[in-house]
Amino acid sequence: MPSLETYKGTYLWEYIPSLAAALTFAILFLLLTIVHTHKTLKLQTWYTIPFITGGISESMGYASRAIATYHTGSLVPFLLQAIFLLLPPCLFAGTLYMVYSRIVRAVHGERFSIVSPRWCTRIFVAGDLLCLNIQSTGAGFLPKPKPKLVQIGNAIIITGLVLQVVVFTGFMWCCVLFHRKFRADVAATRRAGEIPWESVLYMLYGTSVVISIRNVFRLVEFITGHGGYLFLNEWPVYVFDGVLMLIVMLVFYIWYPPQLQLDGTESMIELSGEDRASAEDGQGK
Repeated sequence: MPSLETYKGTYLWEYIPSLAAALTFAILFLLLTIVHTHKTLKLQTWYTIPFITGGISESMGYASRAIATYHTGSLVPFLLQAIFLLLPPCLFAGTLYMVYSRIVRAVHGERFSIVSPRWCTRIFVAGDLLCLNIQSTGAGFLPKPKPKLVQIGNAIIITGLVLQVVVFTGFMWCCVLFHRKFRADVAATRRAGEIPWESVLYMLYGTSVVISIRNVFRLVEFITGHGGYLFLNEWPVYVFDGVLMLIVMLVFYIWYPPQLQLDGTESMIELSGEDRASAEDGQGK
C-alpha cells in the first residue's frame, strides 16, 4: 500500500499522488506527442520541435508522479515531476512565437508588426529561455530539508512565472496589434490571399489564453505556499495544468499551420536571426 514517507525527515508530498490519474495523463500526453511528431515529420515543420519537446516533458512529468505514488520519500521522482511539469508552457510558447513570425512573413505584413519578424522570435524565445532557467533553478530548491531554502526556491519560481506572464502578455499584445492593423489594410485594399492568416491568429489567441491561465494558476500556487489549498490537494494540478496543456496540444494539432512552412534557407534565418536579404545575398554569390 502506498504511504507518505519522509526524505531526510521532511515530507516531500502533502498527499499520495494518484497512480491512475498520473498514468492516464502520461499516456494522453504521449499519444498527442506521437501524433504531433508524425505530422512534423510528414510536413517537415521543424519549427514545431519545441512543441513536441514540451509534450515529451509533460509525459515524463506525469510518469514521474506515477512512480512517486509508491516512492513518496524518494527525491528523484519528486524533483523530475516538479521540473518536467513546470517547463512545458515555455516550450509550447517557443513554437507559438515562431508561428507568429511566419504569419507576418507569409502575408508580407512586416510593416504592420510592432516587432519585426527578424527580432520577434529572438526576443520572445530569449525571454522564454530566461523563464525556463529561472524556474528550473527554483525547482531544484524545493526538496531541500531547510525551510529557508524551500522559501528561496518558491521565490525564484514565482519570479520566473511572473516574468513568463509578462513575456506572454507582450506577445499577445503584439499579435492583437498586428491583427488590427493588417485586417484594416486588407479591408482597405480588398486584397485576397490563400493563406488563412486570421484563423491561425485565432489559434494563437486560444492557445495563448489557455497557457496564460495555467501560468496564473501556478503563480497563485507558489504564492500561497506549501500550506495553501493548491499545494495540499492534487486535483487542481490536473484541472488547471494537465487538462489545459492537453487542450493546447489538441488545439494546435487541429488548427495546425502547415501553410506557414518556409524553405530551408528561411528556417535557418529564423534560428540564426539573420535577415532575409543577407541570406539571399549569400545565395547569389
